[in-house]
Amino acid sequence: MARELRTTRVFDRSFQRLLSVIQEQALAKLDLFQSDAAHPSLRVKRVKGTDRVWEMTVTMNYRITFEVVGDVVLLRRIGTHDIVRNP
Repeated sequence: MARELRTTRVFDRSFQRLLSVIQEQALAKLDLFQSDAAHPSLRVKRVKGTDRVWEMTVTMNYRITFEVVGDVVLLRRIGTHDIVRNP
């Protein structure tokens, strides 16, 4: 069963600022995440120094940070790899 995806305002604002090609890649990765969260191309892993924040790869330079709250995946931030420093 796929978990529900929800977004934060920060995620929404950051997503809108991305180039459309990155937005399309992010949506494709989120679809993949919904069908197979363990897919190797997503490179899902816990963000170092946190207990509940995770990251997934959109491209080699872009990441999505998220946390799992029950059956909900809360998409926190999207941006360049630097967002992992402040997830």
